[in-house]
Amino acid sequence: MTGDVTDGATGDEDGPLLLDRRDGVLVVTLNRPDRLNAVTAEVSELMLDVLNGLMRDPEIQVVVLTGAGRGFCSGMDIQGDDAIAPGADVEGRAQRIYRGIAMGGEVTARLREIPQPVIGALHGAVAGMGAAWALACDLRVADPTTKFVLPFTNLGLSGGDCGLSWLLPRLVGAAKAADILYRAKRLSAEEARELGLITEPAEAGGHLAAALDLAGELLQRSAYGLRRTKELLNASLDAPGLRQQLVAETGIQTLAFFTEDLVEGMTATMEKRPPRFRNR
Repeated sequence: MTGDVTDGATGDEDGPLLLDRRDGVLVVTLNRPDRLNAVTAEVSELMLDVLNGLMRDPEIQVVVLTGAGRGFCSGMDIQGDDAIAPGADVEGRAQRIYRGIAMGGEVTARLREIPQPVIGALHGAVAGMGAAWALACDLRVADPTTKFVLPFTNLGLSGGDCGLSWLLPRLVGAAKAADILYRAKRLSAEEARELGLITEPAEAGGHLAAALDLAGELLQRSAYGLRRTKELLNASLDAPGLRQQLVAETGIQTLAFFTEDLVEGMTATMEKRPPRFRNR
């Protein structure tokens, strides 16, 4: 079922955000191809609506995030104050810009916080705020046209944009992140893969199909296992030490022993067949 998030179903396909539910997978498409999917306040708000809904959606097990047209996302749309955040009649320009950036950062956080694994299906420009959203995904599939563009210091901005200064060092290491952000580097798909930013390559134009194949693979896994693993991996990024992480792991692992899916997984292993998990 395809549509924009304003109705969550078969609505206006010209909307800035499209949803496509496919048997446990939700494909979210940034849909402003004429602007290379540049992010406005409206897009951020719609993204937050979708992500907040996913927090309480037991049917969707995997999310795919992609962009329509020639690229994934060219970053924040800065053509005019209202493009960043409307509200000229109630707040000043600095306040509107701050709110627009903060909403984009909130999307980054929610991509990390929703229980479902998120796969970024990347192609073309992955720039600015779009790069932050791509790196907030759990896994990334990219076709050869993909180019990460982090131009901040060339523009008079800092590289700390919507979570990039937190995400990038954790993905590539502090020294490499400094090199990329200080020098406003552009990374090709091949360079990004060498750094570990890309999970799997795709053929030209095949980014979405490859992401859906990966989503299908994840659907064969235990939903409890996937969700709790994401939760633990996220917690580990801020964990003060091994012992605190061990406490969290022990509680989650113990609960798994009381699920029907554990019995199914063990039985399937003994019978040498694929498991048929039911999220019970």
